[in-house]
This record gives sequence, structure tokens and C-alpha cells, in this order.
Amino acid sequence: MSVNTELSEAWSLFDSGDPQGAMRALRAAADGLPSAELAPLAGRLAAAAGYDDLVEAAAALAGRPDGAAQLYDFGYACIERGVSQLAVPALRQALTVSLSRPPRRRLFGRGRPSPRQVLLELAVALEDGQRHAEAVTLLQEHDRLTADWPDRYLLVHNALMDGRLDLARQVFGSLGAPDEDWDEPADRIRRTLARATDATPADRQDLRGWHYTLTGGLLTTLSPYGFQAGMTGRWAYLRDSFESCRHGLDRLRAVLAATGRTPASVALLPDRGSHALGLAAARLLGLPAAPYRPGTPGALVVAYDLNNCDPELVAELFERAPDEILYEHATCWTDSPAVSADISTLLAQVAIAPWESGMAFTEDGEPKDDPADERSPEQLADAILADAAEPDEGDGETPADPEQALTAFAARVNGSWLTGSRDRIRSAGPVRSSSFG
Repeated sequence: MSVNTELSEAWSLFDSGDPQGAMRALRAAADGLPSAELAPLAGRLAAAAGYDDLVEAAAALAGRPDGAAQLYDFGYACIERGVSQLAVPALRQALTVSLSRPPRRRLFGRGRPSPRQVLLELAVALEDGQRHAEAVTLLQEHDRLTADWPDRYLLVHNALMDGRLDLARQVFGSLGAPDEDWDEPADRIRRTLARATDATPADRQDLRGWHYTLTGGLLTTLSPYGFQAGMTGRWAYLRDSFESCRHGLDRLRAVLAATGRTPASVALLPDRGSHALGLAAARLLGLPAAPYRPGTPGALVVAYDLNNCDPELVAELFERAPDEILYEHATCWTDSPAVSADISTLLAQVAIAPWESGMAFTEDGEPKDDPADERSPEQLADAILADAAEPDEGDGETPADPEQALTAFAARVNGSWLTGSRDRIRSAGPVRSSSFG
């Protein structure tokens, strides 16, 4: 399908009352079109959403398709409104224009953006789209325009997300001292590089190694399906089971033993799934359990899925209490939670908990509706502990992941584990996996 056909399809979807479908089609067409051609539809979509800044920027760009300021403003507004895919072509064009023309002031408003301003916004737009290799190439090509902070910091960050540890170390080592606004990002990079030294990720299929390097979390299982067919250890859609929850808790216990960590108690989060999993963890580990209280030393905080927990409560977990460990069973890798768990059982785009309603399959492979399990958290904890903890054998084409490999890895990285804040990492990093939607 040509980009013009995709743009026509986007208009058709918009006219038929499907703005979400129109935006998906517009994103798909963006890289192959002059931004002024997609600006009118972007403006209509923005108007429907109440994004007046993007409406104004789209109208200005339609009126002056080759204006550096108009291209920059449109790209900037797209980034602010979460559609960085539309920003990339506009900012690329703005960079070309700004490099080819001497700066001048607008008759009204601020002057034309400098090439450096445009370059940094373009790097941010690429980073938002997890196009880290492109961001690295862009920043290296225009190094003469850049300063240390934040410009070359962006190069270091995107190099890490692209798996280029040597480049990240080299550039970061050459940076001058940051001012206080950049102390925290600099500290995050230092901790990431320290974890990389411990984890020594082998290649772009080493999901456990890269997950630890980037997030500081220990991933205890790999999906046993479709490893070589695009999943690389992650799940796209998972209908979870009580057996999987029990297997995750057994691997949690193995990690604690391998690292010499001895929690004093289990902290129960209030949502039903996390409460049930926390009760099961407490019984399995022989620990007392109590409702979560921020700042409790030695607590093992247990969550089923942090994205389904109270956001205000999750925010309190950013800074850990002394010897506190945050365990999450199902971690979303396409919409990462606000804090990175210290231990995760699995990475999934969508995980349906075993007590939630959802689609299941008969022994003959026929789909069926699986109703919700309305039992109490105490009864769900009984069900988790009643099931055998044998791992799913999968499709037979995924590399073996025995418990000994996990515990050896956990012991190796123990020196840098549980240090610093629980930073949110929005990128999947250099290990790519297939997703939907």
C-alpha cells in the first residue's frame, strides 16, 4: 500500500467516525509523506481531542509547508501530545531547512529555532518511538552542533537502549560534570553501566541480561513459546494460570536464597490479585504478612501487575526503604509501570490473571469464555499454593532456562542489585519482541 493510499485510508477512517483507526493509519504513512500533507488530518484529529496547540501548529504548517519554525512547532506539538511518529518527518525537514538558511526573526513571536534545538527535539521524537539506532546516528552525524548536557547525554542513553555499551561508556566518560538539573540522569547512567558490567549481556537475545542492565530488575522466567519467531522470551498475550503464579513464587524464593536476602515480612497491596499473591508468598516463605506501609524496612512488596495498582501507591515505591524488595509477577513491557520491579516473573504485553474473565481454549483448541473467579484473596492464595510448580515446557524451540542459570545470574549481579531508585524504563531496549496493537 502506498503512503498516499494510507493517507486516503486515514481520511476515510476519520470520516467514518474512527479517529483511533485514522491515527494508526496516519502514523503508518507519516515517514513517507511531506508533513504539510498530513497536517490537515492531524489538525482535525487534534481538534476532536481538544489539543488546541496541535490544531494551531497544523494550520500554520499547512499555510507555510517549508517554514522551519512551522515545521518545528508542529513537531514539538506532536511530541507533547504523544504522537512522536508524526513529529519525526517534520523535524527532519525542519533540521534540513534550518541548516541551509541563516537565522532570522519572525515578524511575530519567537525567532526561527536553531539547528541545535531542532536536532534535540528530533532525537527525542526518535527515542519516543524506540528508534534508538536512528537517534544515535543522527546525534553522531551532527556532533558539531551538540553540547555535553543534555545533547550527548541523549547519545549515551540511546546508545544504551540500542545495546551499544562501548559507545555509551566512551561518550559518558568524556562528558563534563552536569549541573544539578542533570545530576539524577547522570546517576541513572552510572548505575546502568555498573549493572552492565555485572550482567555482561551476551547479545541482542539475552533478555535477562538486558532487562537487568536497563531496569535493575531480575527476570526469573522466559516465555517458552516463539523465541526464534519474534518473541525472544517475552509474551504478547498470556492467559495466566495458578501454576504460573506458583512457579513465579518458587523462583522468587530461589533468587532470595541465591542473593542472601531475607525479608522480614510480606507487604500486601490492596488490589485483590496482589493481595492473594502476597498471602501465597508469605505462606511459602514462612513470613508474616501485613498491609503495605511506605517506608517499612525489610518488606517484600508483592504485586501481580503494577499497572493495575493504585498509581499514588506505586509512586511511593520509587525510592525503596532499607532492604525493601519489590516483586511483580506480570510486568508489562510495552507500557512499563511507573516503577521498575526488583524481581519480575515474566514480561507480557497483555496478561490476563487466572482469576479474571477472559478467553480460554478447550482441549480441542476451540475458544471459550472463561468466567471470573470470584473467590476471596485467601482462597485464591490456597489455589496458587495447591498447584504444582512445574514450568511450561512450551514449544520445544526456546533455549532451556533452568533454575540454576537464574540463580547463578542473580548471584553474579548481587553487588549492583537493589541500588538506587526504581527508574521507569519506557523502552524495550536492544532485545526486540513482536507486539500487537
